[in-house]
Amino acid sequence: MNKERRQILDMLDEGKITAEEAERLLEKLGVEGRTEDGSKAVKAHKLKYLRVLVESADGDNVNVRVPLALVKAGIKLKGVIPEHAHAKMHEKGVDLDALSSLDEDELMEALRELQVDVDSDKGDTVKIFCE
Repeated sequence: MNKERRQILDMLDEGKITAEEAERLLEKLGVEGRTEDGSKAVKAHKLKYLRVLVESADGDNVNVRVPLALVKAGIKLKGVIPEHAHAKMHEKGVDLDALSSLDEDELMEALRELQVDVDSDKGDTVKIFCE
């Protein structure tokens, strides 16, 4: 076991981080490695979920984990939407053609970079990201 992995597990054991945070850190460790000459090599890991986390100052918390396979399937649904519904959506500014023309690799790369963090003045926190 490498030093970084041991540190993460120790922090979890000491209660300094949550199991979810430890999992995310361990996954990131699995993504980065070293080549034979010691330089950093990054292996692309497959994204599986779109996450939405909300922690409100009032104690109302939300933890949503949407499988990206569902997101990709939703994009493909354009083909089953009736033409009149498609036209109405287009009138409202929803361009399904743009979604369906996305290459899966381009979509996954864009989602890999997705990160939205919102902290309100009332103490509410919202985080949206892919993992």
